[in-house]
Amino acid sequence: MRGKRLFIATFLVPPLLLYGVFVVSPYAQAFQISATDWGGLSPEYEFIGLDNFRRLFGDGTFWNALRHNALLLALLPVATILLGLFLASMISVGGRRDRAGVQGVRGAAVYRVVYFFPQVLSVAIVGVLWKEMYAPNSGLINGALRAVGLDALARPWLGDPRFAFWCLALVLLWSNVGFYVVLFSAAMQSIPRDIYEAALLDGATRATTLFRVTVPLLWDTIQVAWVYLAILAIDGFAVAQIVTDGGPGYSSDVVGLRLYKTAFTDSQFGYASAIGVALFFLTLSVAAMFLRVTRRDRVEM
Repeated sequence: MRGKRLFIATFLVPPLLLYGVFVVSPYAQAFQISATDWGGLSPEYEFIGLDNFRRLFGDGTFWNALRHNALLLALLPVATILLGLFLASMISVGGRRDRAGVQGVRGAAVYRVVYFFPQVLSVAIVGVLWKEMYAPNSGLINGALRAVGLDALARPWLGDPRFAFWCLALVLLWSNVGFYVVLFSAAMQSIPRDIYEAALLDGATRATTLFRVTVPLLWDTIQVAWVYLAILAIDGFAVAQIVTDGGPGYSSDVVGLRLYKTAFTDSQFGYASAIGVALFFLTLSVAAMFLRVTRRDRVEM
């Protein structure tokens, strides 16, 4: 028994130490720094208690960024999951009649590769790609509009405060939906064929089968996807920093980007750490809320 415990400890202690040093320790330091006025470079700083958090509650730029994250939280998971389910249901089977008795799309494997392609690109490439597409003069979007005679619809998309945030949301949707198409498609393959045959005999249409049969059977997968997309919506830093940099005039700012600029542009690491602590508790609260909803759903079923 003692040898078994020693064997387990030998394998567990090193990774736990690494996790503590490189993951837990930075979190703990962020809480400590959030109570100081540290500028990031000087070894001198003063403890100021909760002053950074009091400042946070009165910071209009922070609340503006948080409002944008709230919009992403309300829209991105819903749009991504609905679009992912729709596309997955269209390509779940190719080249033969699908499980609902409807002819599937030929070349479904090719479609899966196309939809999943954004996942193999780095965030930097995705950001630069879409930034070029949104370019007012040489961009693909305005070029396509002018090519079909819709010059009046051409806009400086990233330079107009009315459209910058929605352009950013579209990039986040495009860059993530492919993963969930493949995820939902794989989950659909595990549903017994007999269930679809029974729905077909009852006269169910493809849409009815999707919402009355497929979605309930995939609910656990959908809930996991919802949590991950909610966390992504609360962050959104990398794409926002590359595509719009929060502009113009804070119109596409997000909390993660506000934290970055406060620390590395304004050299206010203490205040930036306070933003990070607030973001940590916000993410934790959202994840806990979704897990709570998941537990209730399972109890009711």
